Amino acid sequence: MDSAELLDLLGNANRRRILRLLAHKPCYVTEISEYIGVSPKAVIDHLGKLESAGLIESRTDDQRRKYFSIARNLRLEVRVSPYEFGTKSAYPARRGFDIGSCRHLTIDVGGNGGGDLQDLVNDLQRLEQLENELSLAQRWVQGQVTEVRERISEAVEDGRDDGRLYAEIVSALASGVTTTRRLSVEVEAPPEMIEDALAYLAGEGIVERDGDDWQLRD
Repeated sequence: MDSAELLDLLGNANRRRILRLLAHKPCYVTEISEYIGVSPKAVIDHLGKLESAGLIESRTDDQRRKYFSIARNLRLEVRVSPYEFGTKSAYPARRGFDIGSCRHLTIDVGGNGGGDLQDLVNDLQRLEQLENELSLAQRWVQGQVTEVRERISEAVEDGRDDGRLYAEIVSALASGVTTTRRLSVEVEAPPEMIEDALAYLAGEGIVERDGDDWQLRD
């Protein structure tokens, strides 16, 4: 599901309350209805939308009672800054993914490797701490990104209409966007304005052209 659609889906307070309840245990419709204080018919409508989005799943027990539960892990990120507004969703990596293969990763990702209860508790404690540390690191990085973009904007030569555009272009190039057309879409500016900005940055020795592609100079 598109991140913006997911954001719209989760914009409903009752759907968020349903997910909070299901995060604790599987529930059936009447249970959910009593918990959030809305009619079973409304609950069924919310559940249908959440199930269609793949966020929840259902099963029927021996008494033919339908239980709903969370289907999978999902992270939804919303970014709002003077330079950016957007949403991004991410699902957990597959079980066989080797995080140690990431070239620039410098954190300790090793576990105990044991299978008894104490080893599992130790691993959970370590991972919870790592998650908190990464969250703090991400907040720091986002603040630094905004500050550096602001400084790039201010460093652009006087007489330029909007230094912020140049910071956005540099950021897009750093993210792997290379053509004028894609840069135009990414920063939401006319292609001719992008070409003019790129020509200025090339004159400053910041970017260089290789055929139809642009890239940051080392």
